[in-house]
Amino acid sequence: MKLGAFSISLSVKDLPVSRQFYEHLGFHVFAGSMEHRYLIMKNGNALVGLFQGMFTGNMLTFNPGWDENANKVDPFDDIRLIQKSLKENGIKLDSEADENTTGPASFVIHDPDGNVILIDQHR
Repeated sequence: MKLGAFSISLSVKDLPVSRQFYEHLGFHVFAGSMEHRYLIMKNGNALVGLFQGMFTGNMLTFNPGWDENANKVDPFDDIRLIQKSLKENGIKLDSEADENTTGPASFVIHDPDGNVILIDQHR
């Protein structure tokens, strides 16, 4: 199963303060905007998403069809195939991608310890 680019998505209280902290760790702004209340920070292959007021808690994020530079990867496993495989293996989904569509979609699962995992396909 090819899950694509991996990042951690953090719910932050103060986006400018969090940005400065991660810049001190060697990260730079890769995507997002202060106006939209989120930044994707990059350091080498490591990605950290900073999101203010968009969700509660932190989550692991995978982006099928993208690499860590947001470049298209082909071939890739479509999110609907990943979702189908997880369901066949007894994984409970908290939200689902519409299996009758194509293109961008997402779904959410929790691991056995309650950690949130977002599978978010942008293409």
